[in-house]
Amino acid sequence: MQLKELLNILDVCLEPWRYKDYAPNGLQVEGRGEVRKIVTGVTASQALIDAAAARGADAILVHHGYFWKGEDARICGMKRQRIRSLLQHDISLLAYHLPLDGHPELGNNAQLGKVLGLEARGQAGEQGLLWHGDWNGGGDAAALAGHVSAALGREAQLLGRTDKPVRKVAWCTGGAQGFFADAIALGVDAFITGEASEQNYHMAMESDIAFIAAGHHATERFGIRALGQHLSQSNGISVEFIDVFNPV
Repeated sequence: MQLKELLNILDVCLEPWRYKDYAPNGLQVEGRGEVRKIVTGVTASQALIDAAAARGADAILVHHGYFWKGEDARICGMKRQRIRSLLQHDISLLAYHLPLDGHPELGNNAQLGKVLGLEARGQAGEQGLLWHGDWNGGGDAAALAGHVSAALGREAQLLGRTDKPVRKVAWCTGGAQGFFADAIALGVDAFITGEASEQNYHMAMESDIAFIAAGHHATERFGIRALGQHLSQSNGISVEFIDVFNPV
């Protein structure tokens, strides 16, 4: 497959033009024109680049790429080393941030809901990135937090009343703690995201809505993996997901 063809397929699938994002979506570093093997991962870290190079990858496809708004534009230090490694091995870097969060089937929110057994009912919040629905597992907030921990293989942090009965849930993967107020306005019993901020504890206590922080990396592994599987199944290209450990 040619790189241009791969980019066209991803643009049609993810529709990046629908989102106001914080980094460029699509091709960020150009490598060789022919793509026979793709490595996918959450973040384009040096560890992922090294692993992709060792596997002979032609392209790396990630959720967290480079060139974020507000960051230092100079190619120095860590950024220099990462880009140098990509260019040395002639590997393309492709990144899709919010488009991968929001995709109705392959996206991070859709896939996290599937993994946790949440029945999606709708989308709200900024750019429709806050999902909400039902949890039919029964029990209270402590039971839901335990279920999330078991499903993700990482102990989730529970803020708020542990014995709060839970049926309606809102969720948004990654660093979406700022959506907690929107989740409260939806009238849910619990909100699941990746990270917590100091004020989230007080909001959880005063609103009587449980807040579950399950890990930024842990909640965003599933979309990029699903996207890679889709590419492999629909286009017959070799795709390998590499889960570089990150405790955050």
